[in-house]
Amino acid sequence: MREITLSQAVNEAIAEEMRRDPTVFLMGEDVAEAGTPFKVLAGLVEEFGTDRVIDTPISEPGFMGMAVGAAMTGARPIVDLMFGDFIFLIMDQLCNQAAKTHYMSGGKLTVPLVLRTNLGATRRSAAQHSQSLQALVAHIPGLKVAMPSSAYEAKGLMKTAIRDNNPVVIFEDKLMYQDKAPVPEEEYLIPFGVANVKREGRDITLIGTSSMVQVAEKAAEILAREGISAEVIDPRTIVPLDEKTLIESVKKTSRAIVIDEGHQSYGVTAEIASRLNEKAFYHLDAPVLRMGAMDVPVPFSPALEDLTVPTPEAVAEKARMLCAGEMIHAAE
Repeated sequence: MREITLSQAVNEAIAEEMRRDPTVFLMGEDVAEAGTPFKVLAGLVEEFGTDRVIDTPISEPGFMGMAVGAAMTGARPIVDLMFGDFIFLIMDQLCNQAAKTHYMSGGKLTVPLVLRTNLGATRRSAAQHSQSLQALVAHIPGLKVAMPSSAYEAKGLMKTAIRDNNPVVIFEDKLMYQDKAPVPEEEYLIPFGVANVKREGRDITLIGTSSMVQVAEKAAEILAREGISAEVIDPRTIVPLDEKTLIESVKKTSRAIVIDEGHQSYGVTAEIASRLNEKAFYHLDAPVLRMGAMDVPVPFSPALEDLTVPTPEAVAEKARMLCAGEMIHAAE
């Protein structure tokens, strides 16, 4: 099977869906001639023209509102939000309008809209361009949230999102755009709410989202050299969440760590850990641990920035302690 980058996978998915469905169009800042600052969408305007690949003014609330209206009236817009940090600018359009329209219309209206944006620190982009804000939108009923961990997931989840009749937010890790993975040439879709067991194990479950899947896999390799067998699971979507696969894994291993690059407090790690504690409590030999980003603005200093997010070594150390039966307190 060929290997392509995550960037190419997203580009392919959007191009294939635009060829398949003439109601699909793309809009955002610098999406046409520039192909976005990360060049993810390069070449699309040459094929589809400026009527379907639309460069917008620097007005996130404006073009997000246009996309919501277009989706309500029969189109399938894909909105490119240059940085995930800018999601604060469109919270009304996304969370008050797109997320609630189907419910408030008694099911008469749908908003088949995809918002694709990014997350991730350690790119030296400072506090306003390095945040991972997936927990904010996952909190809002009516929105679906996907977090691809490789080129394979990026393409399959994007195609599913574009065909979904609900608003979907996809967070791509900006440091993974050049990462390669095997991606089939034939069409495929990845259903929402179906987790992927990346590595089977018996001693502890490591649940990672987005780039934290790679962190979990590297931690599992470290632990394997020490005789500890870690199971690694990628939820793929946090809304809907595949509780069944996660709970079955924890029932088998009796221990779990949840890893996400969003801030640890009140975040994705807390939600998943809570569900595991509620539904697999009597199978647990230790508390479910959470590992997220520090509860600080992401520093610009490289030395400090690198300390704010989970690393394979840190995950392995926590797993080691759990498997040894040591009590770990949240304050540590």
